Amino acid sequence: MATGPRAPAAEAVTTGRLDALVDAVQTNCDIADARHAADLPLCIYLLQMREFYRWEHGLTFGAAIDRGALGAWLAHREARWAELEAQDFVPLPWGGARFDPLDAPLLNAELAPLGLAYGAGWSGVEHPAFFLAQLRFQHERDDGLQLQVCGREHARGLAAPPAALLGGQTIVLRREALARWLWEKFETFSLRRADGPFKAFADAYGLHDPDDFVAALPRMVAEQSETLLLHELGEHRAGEWLEPGWAAMRLALDTRRTELQVRAVRDQLADLEVTLPTLISRRAETALHFWFANYDGVRERLYPSLVRGYAAWQAGDGGRALLDATKAGARHFRGLARQILLLHARHPADATQAIDRLLMAPESVCGEFRTRSGR
Repeated sequence: MATGPRAPAAEAVTTGRLDALVDAVQTNCDIADARHAADLPLCIYLLQMREFYRWEHGLTFGAAIDRGALGAWLAHREARWAELEAQDFVPLPWGGARFDPLDAPLLNAELAPLGLAYGAGWSGVEHPAFFLAQLRFQHERDDGLQLQVCGREHARGLAAPPAALLGGQTIVLRREALARWLWEKFETFSLRRADGPFKAFADAYGLHDPDDFVAALPRMVAEQSETLLLHELGEHRAGEWLEPGWAAMRLALDTRRTELQVRAVRDQLADLEVTLPTLISRRAETALHFWFANYDGVRERLYPSLVRGYAAWQAGDGGRALLDATKAGARHFRGLARQILLLHARHPADATQAIDRLLMAPESVCGEFRTRSGR
């Protein structure tokens, strides 16, 4: 990962000013959660709420949670959401001024010199997400993109994406969010250590119990931050030819299923064109295991045979089949993305049904790829 000068310590900020800002950002996080937490499948909702409880109470990874306390907290949280759901987002107080909560660049110009980073973006159509964290460092990359690396988080929502491309020009990496995401995956895996990509990942780091996890965490965060960075670079590359039409198309969608499918198409482009080819060239074994441990849902449905390339890499082919698969997939999803944009151009106000039919059709699935040996 590229490095740069560290930001000044956030302790330079007076407690009162910081507390007021934290309260406002957390209120907006709670409003966003009130509107959208119900969209999550129940099992994912409960897992995220348990980890959210740990974060809010400053508990360590693996700390036992009293069921009674958790239940009372959950009831209180849901009651608060019921009160907030219809409220507007609140302005953010700082330096005698009040900032629009969606205008992150303007507020960050004030916060960055003090070692703070504020994030405001979209995790889905009409689903804003906010956070406030310590800024570990930021710098401008050679490609002109701004990189922000964040540490301890002062305010966050239920969902905490560990990386994001904000405004098309700023890549944000949230190290604490990544650490908690890694922990969630490990905790779930520990219940039944089934074979598969995550077991290969855990074995590579020697993860057998929570103590092993904590010992390996700095290395895991550093290495998997590189993978997240590559994905966001892939997002930026995809956006160079998809935008502005792609953003306009997403805003026109009116069903969650179609929005998730459209997002998966762009994710495939980012990873097939940038993330996976780079990881293969770097021989980044743990990163490849972790990437495939998270390859599921709509993405896997759209390209199920990609896992054959991963299996061939595990069997020792040096990544040749996987690289062939990324090239075949990139061609397929570029074509699919063009069809999506064309449907929106033809029916700008009512494209959801047409796009949904396209992405649910068998032709949207990337089929078997041919390796260089012809198999």
